[in-house]
Amino acid sequence: MTAEDRGKVLVIDDEENMRLVLDNILVREGYRVVLAGSGAEALGLLDHESVDFILCDVRMPGMDGLTFLSEARVRGVRAPIIMMSAYGTVDSAVEAMKAGAFDYVFKPFKPDEILLTLKKADQQERLRRENLALRRAAGQGIRTGLVARSKSMTELLVMVERVAAVKSPVLITGESGTGKELVARAVHAAGDRRDQPFVAVNCGAIPENLLESELFGHVRGAFTDAVRDKPGLFREADGGVLFLDEIGELPPALQVKLLRALQEDEVRPLGANAPVKVDVRIVAATAKDLSREVNQGRFREDLFYRLNVLPLAIPPLRDRPEDIPLLLDHFLVVFASRMGRRRPEMTREFIEALEKYAWPGNVRELENLVERTLVLCPKPLLDLEDLPEHVRRAVSPIKTEPAGSLDMKARVRELEADIIREALIQTGGNRSEAARRLGISYPSLLSKIKLYGLGEE
Repeated sequence: MTAEDRGKVLVIDDEENMRLVLDNILVREGYRVVLAGSGAEALGLLDHESVDFILCDVRMPGMDGLTFLSEARVRGVRAPIIMMSAYGTVDSAVEAMKAGAFDYVFKPFKPDEILLTLKKADQQERLRRENLALRRAAGQGIRTGLVARSKSMTELLVMVERVAAVKSPVLITGESGTGKELVARAVHAAGDRRDQPFVAVNCGAIPENLLESELFGHVRGAFTDAVRDKPGLFREADGGVLFLDEIGELPPALQVKLLRALQEDEVRPLGANAPVKVDVRIVAATAKDLSREVNQGRFREDLFYRLNVLPLAIPPLRDRPEDIPLLLDHFLVVFASRMGRRRPEMTREFIEALEKYAWPGNVRELENLVERTLVLCPKPLLDLEDLPEHVRRAVSPIKTEPAGSLDMKARVRELEADIIREALIQTGGNRSEAARRLGISYPSLLSKIKLYGLGEE
C-alpha cells in the first residue's frame, strides 16, 4: 500500500446509482474500488481477488447481505465488513455485529460517515496485525522459555546457549522480579542435563538450623528429630542442576560447606562418617551485589569466585521497554487461557503507557498487572483507562501549568508532590531509597509525604 493508496474496497449493492456514488466518494479519497451487484457476484470476485474492506447492502435480491456475511466468514475472508441499509433497525444492526460485521451504517448517509467508518476499520485492522505480529514474535521464546526482543536480552539468550553446554557454575544476577529462576531453567533446558532433575531451593526462605540438612542431608539419629535418613537436595539433583536462589542469604558456616562441595564434588550428610560423591551442576542467583557483600565481609571471596565462573546479568525491565509488548502478549495468552476467555487486544495507548512505566517490580509486577487487569476488565479491547491509577499517574507528564491559580508556591508544591510520588513508585514504596534518590533526608521525606497526603496513595 503506497502513501496515497488507502486500500481496496469491495462495494456490494444491487442499486447501480448507490454503487456509482460510493465509487466516486472512495476513489476521491484514495481508495481503489471493486463493484459487485449481488452477494453471489461478490463471492465470485473474492475467490480470485483480495480486498481490504467490504461495504455491503443488507437487502438485496437472491443472496442478502447477512447471508453474504456468513458465507464470506466461512470462506475465511478477514476483511472488515461494513453493512449498509435503508431499512435498518437497532435489532438488525446488533444481529449483523453478532454475525461478524465490523459496523453498520444506516442509509441515507453522509460521505463522512462512510469515510470515518472505513478509517476506524483500518485502525482496528492495523491493531489486529500488530497484535498478531507480537504473538508470532512471542512464540520465538518458547524453546528457552524466555520472551524478548531487546538487544540486552537477545545477548543474554545467546549466553544461555553457550553456558548450557558445560558444567561450570553459573551466577545469575538481577533485581527482584526479573526472572532469574526462568533463566536458570533455560540453562538447564538447553544443556545435556535437560532430562535430569532440576532442583530449586531459596536459601533465604529456610531457617539456618534446617538449611544444612536440607542441602546436604542427614543420617538417622544425627539429631533429635532425625528419625530416618534424608538424602538432601544435592543428592536429589545428582546428574542434573541444583538452583540456589538468593545465594547471598546463605549463612557463613554453610558457605564453607558449599565451597567444599563445589571443589570436591561431594557432600557429607549430617551425622555421616564419610562423604558422598555427587555430580551436580550449580546455578546460583542473587539480587544482591555479591562483590559488595565480599568487601563488607558478609560473603566469602573464595566462594564468590567459585560461583562467578559464568556470570549472567539480567537487565531490569525499565531498561528494555521494547520487551514489554511481547511480555504483555505472552501473559495475556496465559491468563486468558486459564480464565477460559478470549485473549483481548490492546490499544497502542495501553501498550505505550506500560512502556513508559518504571516497573520497580520488574517482570513479576507486569505479570501481576496483566492478571489483575483481565480479572477486573472483561473487555475485548484493553485501553488506557483499564490500567491501575498509579500506573496512569506515573506515566502522565508532570503538570507545568496547573489549572486555575498562577500562584508560584502552589505550582512548586504541585511539582514537588509529583516528583516525590514518582520516586516512591520507582522504588516500590521504599521510602529510604526514595529519600536517597531525591537527595533529601528521611525525616524530611516523611514530612512531605504527610503534607501532600501521599501516604494513602
